[in-house]
Amino acid sequence: MADQPLRAKPSLLLRAAPFVFVLLWSSSFIAAKIGLRHLSPLAFVAIRLSGCAAVLLVAMLLRGESWAPLRGRRWLDCAIAGTLINGVGLMAPHVGLMLVAPAPIALVQSLTPLLTALLGIPVLGERLRALQWAGMGLGVLGVALVVGLAAAHSTAQLDGLALAGVGVMGLVAGTLWFGRFCRGIPLLPGATAQFLAAAAVSVLAAATLETPRLDWTTGAVAAVAWNTLAVSLGGMALYFVLLRQGTAARVTANFYLVPGTTAIVTWLFLGERLTPLAIAGFVVAGIGCWLVSRPPRPRGREAPADARAAPR
Repeated sequence: MADQPLRAKPSLLLRAAPFVFVLLWSSSFIAAKIGLRHLSPLAFVAIRLSGCAAVLLVAMLLRGESWAPLRGRRWLDCAIAGTLINGVGLMAPHVGLMLVAPAPIALVQSLTPLLTALLGIPVLGERLRALQWAGMGLGVLGVALVVGLAAAHSTAQLDGLALAGVGVMGLVAGTLWFGRFCRGIPLLPGATAQFLAAAAVSVLAAATLETPRLDWTTGAVAAVAWNTLAVSLGGMALYFVLLRQGTAARVTANFYLVPGTTAIVTWLFLGERLTPLAIAGFVVAGIGCWLVSRPPRPRGREAPADARAAPR
């Protein structure tokens, strides 16, 4: 009973974490839209991930963190998860954004929670209740309302949509890999290993697959700085904290809120029109996300205490 006050504060932080993550991840679309006017896509990602790796290495040194938690195969597991989530998951859609409008990209990315839930059953042994599957369906419907008509009227090319699909598969595969092998690794060493690997892969890709374009305008610097510090470091730190606390399906359900939140943010800061359809989609997706993330009701009076005390 003595440790209950200590649990209250992390609980409040964890409750706020999904909403902060959604805001940060949604803002990355705006920053990328600005940055890609001046930087080539793979170079943009390489600079972003290299900056993250450098900041985390400095943090490791200043805090005197040990690399011991990464001994054995754990370093490789973190490297694989980081390369898939932050490397493949960012490089492919950034290239796709050069070929396709953001609306179809967002529509393809809405497959992330559903694929994670489906693959999480055999890979992680995670099961969804009927109400959570209903939430998944509402999430897909909400995203379709937000971006569906825009995608239907788009002249998007198939290769751009395919690249968005590659990014989704990278994010899903990395999330499942992290959930299977990396949950017990301390956050800072684990994140450092992930970003080092992702940065190395993205630098190699930028050097071999494109002719880098670097036009260092004020907008480009601001876009890189925001996506590096706020989104990749802050947002992904929250993402991994959430993965350590809950199931992969419940965490990725937050992606259903990204298109609607992006529509609101672009309306506020870029003056883009917020349609009634977008508002309706945001509400529907929010209900779906709540259904997926909502914990099951305890059976019996002692269930809540037992559930909190049960080891993960």
